[in-house]
Amino acid sequence: MNGKHFAGVILAFLLLAGFGLTQLNPRLLPSADAASGQSPVFDDGGVPNYHDFVLMPPYPATVPPKQFFDALVVNTYAMAAKVKPVLFQQPCYCHCDRNFGHKSLLDCFGSTHGSQCDVCIKEAVFAYEQTNKGKTPAQIRAGIIRGDWNGVNLQPYSKTVTVH
Repeated sequence: MNGKHFAGVILAFLLLAGFGLTQLNPRLLPSADAASGQSPVFDDGGVPNYHDFVLMPPYPATVPPKQFFDALVVNTYAMAAKVKPVLFQQPCYCHCDRNFGHKSLLDCFGSTHGSQCDVCIKEAVFAYEQTNKGKTPAQIRAGIIRGDWNGVNLQPYSKTVTVH
C-alpha cells in the first residue's frame, strides 16, 4: 500500500469515526444556548466535562435523600433531584470526570460520590439556588466556571432538612 492510499484510508476512517461520534442520543436536544455546535460532552483542557444539550425525560435517577443522615447531604440530594436537567449541563470541579468517568455534575448525585465531596455539594447548591433565581443552565455554568460556587453559604442547609 503506497503512502497516498494509506493516508486516504486513514482520512476516510477518521471521517467515519467523527460521523459516528456526532450522532445525537434521542434523549438529548440542543439547548437554547448551545448554538456553539460543540459536541454534547467535551473537555477543553481546563473545564471539566459537561453536556451542552438539554436532557429530555426520563431523567437518570439520583440517590434518594432519605438514604443519608447528614442534613446537608440530605438537602443537597433533594435539591439535585429537583434540578437534574440543570446539573446535566454543569461541569464538576472536583474533576470526577478524570477520576470516575463522570460526564457532568448530575453523575455525582447518581451515586454516593456527591455525599462525600464538598465541591459537588457547593456546585449543586449553587445550581439549585441560581435556578430558583431564574438563571439559565448556561448562566449557571458560567458562574461555576468562574468559581462562584465557592461563595455558597451552606449554613442554611446544614442544620435541619429544609428541602423536600
